[in-house]
Amino acid sequence: MYIDPISDLITKINNARKAKLQTVTIQTSNLTTSILDVLKAEGYIADFSIAKANKSSNKVTNITLKYKNHTSSITGMKQISKPGLRVYQESKKIPKVLNGLGIAIISTSQGVVTDKVARKNNLGGEIIAYVW
Repeated sequence: MYIDPISDLITKINNARKAKLQTVTIQTSNLTTSILDVLKAEGYIADFSIAKANKSSNKVTNITLKYKNHTSSITGMKQISKPGLRVYQESKKIPKVLNGLGIAIISTSQGVVTDKVARKNNLGGEIIAYVW
């Protein structure tokens, strides 16, 4: 059975945020690690670490969510590009999330970046998710 790692990441972070959990564990992939690097750089999560899972050869990622006064730094996350419908945009048509208050995570030819970096470097690509 195929499980989309991006939708798994977004669902688990949203559920943990709503339940006010401190940590979340997901399966590790290169794409989810790149997305978590962007979220950490933008200040949406506190930290993440990659560890070996018990009794298996798979690696898991432990994500530490960030809270301020018992309120999550992430108000919401939404997956845009899905396995059944990929969404691509050129650099001039990349949308702003909440008029610039949120970020769009975009997979470009130069790696996974935010919408601001993609516009600055004139890069288009696949819009993975919105975070606000």
